Amino acid sequence: MVDPRWGRADSIAVVDIVDGKIENWQESDVSWSVLHDEGTPARHHARVARFLLDNNVEAVVANHVGDGMVKMLDTMGIELHLDAEGAARDAVLAAVK
Repeated sequence: MVDPRWGRADSIAVVDIVDGKIENWQESDVSWSVLHDEGTPARHHARVARFLLDNNVEAVVANHVGDGMVKMLDTMGIELHLDAEGAARDAVLAAVK
């Protein structure tokens, strides 16, 4: 299911889409729910950015992210698809249509 708090999610799925279909689905425990409030917002954004870079993420599908995260993703050139809800696989497929 899509967690409405993307920046505080416990796990994140990195998905490969080929021809509009899910080719690979890999979930990673990120513990952002705990780590979010450790240190400054900039430190948390750096943690998220490192995860995205390490996993070659080109787009994020989320229900909501804060303004700072929107700016960071834009600066990184990562597409952002908001208002996702329900089953995560369905949300990902809806975002790529």
